Amino acid sequence: MTIQNETLNWHLPAGSTGDGRDVVRITPEVARWGYSGLRVLDLAPGEAELGDTGGNEMVVLPLAGSCGVDTDAGGADLAGRAGVFAAVTDCAYVPRDTAYRITTSGGGRFALAMARSDAEGLPFRHVKADEVRVETRGAGACSRRVSNFGTPDVLEADRLIACEVFTPAGNWSSFPPHKHDTDRPGESVLEEIYYFEVADGPSGPGLAYQRVYGTPDRPADVLAEVRSGDVVIVPHGWHGPSMAVPGYDLYYLNVMAGPGRRQWLICDDPAHSWVREQWKDQPVDPRVTTWSTA
Repeated sequence: MTIQNETLNWHLPAGSTGDGRDVVRITPEVARWGYSGLRVLDLAPGEAELGDTGGNEMVVLPLAGSCGVDTDAGGADLAGRAGVFAAVTDCAYVPRDTAYRITTSGGGRFALAMARSDAEGLPFRHVKADEVRVETRGAGACSRRVSNFGTPDVLEADRLIACEVFTPAGNWSSFPPHKHDTDRPGESVLEEIYYFEVADGPSGPGLAYQRVYGTPDRPADVLAEVRSGDVVIVPHGWHGPSMAVPGYDLYYLNVMAGPGRRQWLICDDPAHSWVREQWKDQPVDPRVTTWSTA
């Protein structure tokens, strides 16, 4: 599948980019950009995935289930988790030009976050769950929890930056809206992928919303209802808020990469940056400091 890099196609519903076991398959060629990629695999019990990273670096992240990752650069057994709302997980970094084998005895769903890489000689790395830097951002109705498993302060990599965000039901995250599409002091150029999972309710699957909008010289206009398995790509523009509707917790995986510095440097939309000042007088939502048993 080829996606025209137009705002109408920045929201990719669940299954629309899938191929076989890949329920999500976003490559730079598919997204019509240069660096960021994501695959999400559904593996049955006892099934294996064999491949080679080629010109990409990659992080294997269990979304649900556990797996083994074996490569010619090293290997690890990933303990994983029951699901994205249940716990922080360990993960494995696989450098470019590396053959790999992912195996699972119990089956599961696994994200392969990728970025084009020029670096040779980077080591395989097993990032254990207790090494992941977990932080809270915002306060009040903007409270969310971020698991930084693939950020520069946790993981040595070439271009790839990745993290997970948990937003409790009724809260807003990725707010104030921000962008990272211009190479200048305080801002870096990063293509970004949002992969969503939304908690079920008593009557069925949940939903959430994602907003992306542009500038006069680089327009964009996306307001998407998102459900589990959906993807929103952000080539440029202000993105946020990510809205968790009442009753349904929201998870998203962010995968970012770009041509320059491996730094997450953002610029707030100046029309909304004042919201940060309100947080000083608001408590953090206690739901972001606890984990679900789901």
